[in-house]
Amino acid sequence: MSTNYDFAYLIEKIDKIDFEISPFKHVYIENFFSDEHFNEIQCTKEIAAPQAKNDEELISGLIKKGFKPIPFPGCVTDVKKYIKWHSRSSREEYHSACEGFGMALRLYKLESPILVALNEFLIGDKFNKAIAKKFDVTFTDCVIDGGIQKYLDGYEISPHADIRKKAATFMVNINPNDQSELLNHHTHYMRLNPSKSYIKSFWEGNVDIDREWVPWTWAETVKQQTKNNSIVCFSPSNDTLHAVKADYDHLLTQRTQLYGNLWYKESSITDTASWESLDLVSNIRTKNKIQLKKEAVKLLPDSVKTIIKKITRRENEIGKRNLD
Repeated sequence: MSTNYDFAYLIEKIDKIDFEISPFKHVYIENFFSDEHFNEIQCTKEIAAPQAKNDEELISGLIKKGFKPIPFPGCVTDVKKYIKWHSRSSREEYHSACEGFGMALRLYKLESPILVALNEFLIGDKFNKAIAKKFDVTFTDCVIDGGIQKYLDGYEISPHADIRKKAATFMVNINPNDQSELLNHHTHYMRLNPSKSYIKSFWEGNVDIDREWVPWTWAETVKQQTKNNSIVCFSPSNDTLHAVKADYDHLLTQRTQLYGNLWYKESSITDTASWESLDLVSNIRTKNKIQLKKEAVKLLPDSVKTIIKKITRRENEIGKRNLD
């Protein structure tokens, strides 16, 4: 195996590649690493899947390899809580737009020389300056965050455009299983359905309100990042919808990525708007139901209205006495 870990050619690839514009402006590169480098990354003891018969053994094995559960959207850090949910003995929700949650683990103990060099490169200024420059982001306004991560089954984050504090993001698939492209754990790149296009306009017109997750039915998948050794990077905006819903056997292999972000140091966000509050059609229908009830009451005879008022008054008095 090579001991030459000069990754400068990765910056050159990012500099030279043209943007793709569907479903939004982004960089997509296949065969990101050289074959030699990628094969060596895949063969490291840290990236290889641990032998495990159940979730407890899997998570324990990953921790022994140097991974650690981290706070991450669509994931929990409580191992017992995750195992209980994954065993189907708990149906607790993480988010109202999702059906479940997973667990993300970041590699903190790196021993293989190529991973040590690669991690230093990914969180270094040169690589992140190249990403900032590509998307016209002022690098000095940002802080760097990144690492090597694995995501367990159940990991789900519904369509979202990323919060406004995120300036840029990248994801590189380094899955250890050669059949990983066939598994159901890849990132969806999406666009809003025509009936929900007003969501983008709302985000554009309210720059002090953060962008929230929306239900899967509000957007459609244009493509997925299934290729191993591929990178996607973009600068979050009001149309950069993407999502993940992992449903696979993580005892055999785990979704594994190089993942990183540039975060703005300052943020002017003052509020958020949940998808429920932006669901105009449902809100209108609910208001219509209330209005219909009011109209129906108007049609009742006065004698019936009087009885209803007496019953309502009596129930209110009983409720008040119970409180006292």
